[in-house]
Amino acid sequence: MAISFQYNKTSLQGLEKQLKIRERSLPTIKNKESALRLEVKRAKDEEKSLAALLESEIARYEGMHALWNEFDGSLIAVKDVTITTRKVAGVRIPQLDEVVFEGRPYNMFSAPKWYADGVEMLKSLARIGIEHDFCVHKLGLLEYARKKVTQKVNLFEKVQIPGYQDAIRKIKRYMEDEENLSKSSQKIVKTRQAAEKAAESEIAMNINEEEEAL
Repeated sequence: MAISFQYNKTSLQGLEKQLKIRERSLPTIKNKESALRLEVKRAKDEEKSLAALLESEIARYEGMHALWNEFDGSLIAVKDVTITTRKVAGVRIPQLDEVVFEGRPYNMFSAPKWYADGVEMLKSLARIGIEHDFCVHKLGLLEYARKKVTQKVNLFEKVQIPGYQDAIRKIKRYMEDEENLSKSSQKIVKTRQAAEKAAESEIAMNINEEEEAL
């Protein structure tokens, strides 16, 4: 990104102000990036753990495949999911609080004895599946936020701060050269004026000598 500037003191002051803002902000942004990287790692570990647990529950479910043919799937359903929002490294993340199930009563005497365990197994499977989905969504939000912050760090660190520093150096060098040129010009003018005065004095002296000789 090219930094636009002019070779004057006002432009220099503006650039120095922008540079200071970025230099002060950079450590904070880097800290946020580090925090987000840590949260992303935690979310990835949590997602892997939940995925393994879900796979284990599914395997247990499939191990009872023959029995599930007798099960009435309408006995249990997810009624609602309650969530809250919390900030993680400055990013608003939805958090699963509770999975509310709705059960239909059944005759415990006529139904197979394992129905109660089956209901609990389905609840566990649904709860873990929903929790895993929330974790994947959280991971996506954290990854996106981390990428945006990393882009900002790179923009400040590799583009804008060096760009402002270079522009400031150019303006200062130009102003120094201009000042040196001005001083040199003044010196030349003073030398010329002194020479002219000396010449005038010499002419005046010559005239006086000629007049005296006459």
